[in-house]
Amino acid sequence: MADRIKLLPEIVSNQIKAGEVVEYPSSAVKEMVENAIDAKATSVTVNYVNGGRDLIQIIDDGCGMSPTDARMAFACHATSKVYSLDDIYALHTFGFRGEALASIAAISQVELITRQADDEIGTKTIYNGGEFVSQTPVAAPVGSQFLVRNIFYNTPVRRKFIDGRDSKMTNMIKTEFKRIALCHPEVAMTLLSNSLPLYNLQRSSLIERIVAVTGQVMRRNLVEINVETSIAKVEGYIGLPSAAKVRGADQYTFVNGRYFQSAYLNKAIVKAYEKLIQPTMSPSFFIYLTVDAERVDVNIHAKKIEVKFADDTAIWQILNAAVREALAKSGSIPMLDFDNDTKIDIPVASGRDAVRYDTPRATTCDGYNPFELDDNGKYTPKQTPFNAFGSAESFERSSFAEDFEIPSSNSASEEEFGEIESSLNDTTFDIVESNDQSQQYMEFDSSSEQKIDTIVHLGNRYATVAGGGTLSVIDLTRARERIAYDRYIAIMESGFSSSQQLLFPERLTLSEQEYELLEEAVVDFAVLGFDIELKGNATIDVRGIPANVTTDSIERTIFELLETLSVPVSSQQIRKEKIAQTLAKSESMRRITYTQSDAEAIVAQLQCSKEQYYTPAGKRISFRIGEDEFEKRLGN
Repeated sequence: MADRIKLLPEIVSNQIKAGEVVEYPSSAVKEMVENAIDAKATSVTVNYVNGGRDLIQIIDDGCGMSPTDARMAFACHATSKVYSLDDIYALHTFGFRGEALASIAAISQVELITRQADDEIGTKTIYNGGEFVSQTPVAAPVGSQFLVRNIFYNTPVRRKFIDGRDSKMTNMIKTEFKRIALCHPEVAMTLLSNSLPLYNLQRSSLIERIVAVTGQVMRRNLVEINVETSIAKVEGYIGLPSAAKVRGADQYTFVNGRYFQSAYLNKAIVKAYEKLIQPTMSPSFFIYLTVDAERVDVNIHAKKIEVKFADDTAIWQILNAAVREALAKSGSIPMLDFDNDTKIDIPVASGRDAVRYDTPRATTCDGYNPFELDDNGKYTPKQTPFNAFGSAESFERSSFAEDFEIPSSNSASEEEFGEIESSLNDTTFDIVESNDQSQQYMEFDSSSEQKIDTIVHLGNRYATVAGGGTLSVIDLTRARERIAYDRYIAIMESGFSSSQQLLFPERLTLSEQEYELLEEAVVDFAVLGFDIELKGNATIDVRGIPANVTTDSIERTIFELLETLSVPVSSQQIRKEKIAQTLAKSESMRRITYTQSDAEAIVAQLQCSKEQYYTPAGKRISFRIGEDEFEKRLGN
């Protein structure tokens, strides 16, 4: 009986192996750009045509190759990076298997033009379907240029999976490009699609590279992380809890300059955000690990995305603690505060009764809300002891103390003032639904018999409204937010808004995702009063803005709107409400020194609102102090 087992021809085996290394055009981009980085390139340009199906072009200014190396580079298992088995377990380069170029050449038509600095002339090497075609001398700059044409042309089964999917192929190429760009800010990198620029990244610091890749909105939402231990060094940036997203969060982890994926270590990062973000939200992070090369194995799969750590449990704990520490420094995590005035006193023991212990008094803020921003839209770290009511001294100087004549020399005054100031967030009051004696809010309906007699401006944020035998306290900032929300809803429903033209256009650079989102929503922006010109290359010129948006808040407002629009909603009405809520919040966060006339105008506008008692986010705007409260406080 004849023998049946035979060795496959080399070209067939290369095509089979190519499926592991080159799954999509993006895989070829990744392998060749990483080769350019390994070749000490300081500038890399990537150009692709029709999602990479027709052409992938990689140009670098690295060390280049000799004619012999240029031909050997396409041979299977030919590499300049590994010389012995020991080298595999202490890798400091991207490539090491010697399979990438052989695999790419096996399923495409490849042309390599390269020259070393010491050579007077370069060389052009051509392979078709893994077979050598020619090698000729040519004039060329120092470095290498790869042209990969008609990928998968000789493997029709794979080719059909990429035909007609240019958008998907483009997104995959962008993903691979960004991963490498974020890991090497010292290398200038350019990405072009059909010769049109998508990214033009100059050599920069890490934070500048992150912002250039992900968009300007990320700049103000990043917290630096820097921890070094004997096992691993953790560097990079993490996003504030307020920047967490339902989808599309930027999550990147690198080890020794190589991008990797690990659900196990990702959980260490996400767990640090526990109770700071909602379970459905995801934080952004850019984590760079440095470990001993002999303690991490990247030789698991040809794609080299999966890695294995020898000290994975320890690294999990280090990573989790590093993220929590960074969040704590940013003021995102509430911490116990100890009163230094009450010290621990442990005297020398002279008898059983001589030892006494005075433990420090710990105070916490029960009302702490990690999702609540200050008037500037930022988190404010708590540097003083958590006390929801403020000190007795601050209360003594407050207008509430004068109005209610509550003594400020004892703890009772502090407590009572806290009850008044926290009433806007208290849950004991009910929304007005009728004009009976059970009302807890003042009715501002001008059609009712109840009339406003007096409006008194208190401090810089509150006002009291007296009328009809009742006294109400109004948060003017929250009232402004409700008024602005109603105005923006009316604008979107009418389709007409006022716009102020800028003397000089404001140019903004977005991420690719933000730019695509703006292209889809440009009509919504125009209805609101934005005059935006799409310039291409993820760049826009803002020529006009809504009448109530200030020039110094243009960038923040646009990025907040884009973030709002990135979350899918079930109806167009909900979309309008989300947009109006975002704009109203942005407008109300502007710091204003209220005057008496401001307070009167705001109260008058609030009367016209259909919902006078809550902000769009559900926070209370006002509360009423009834006669029973006065009797209780005055002890009648």
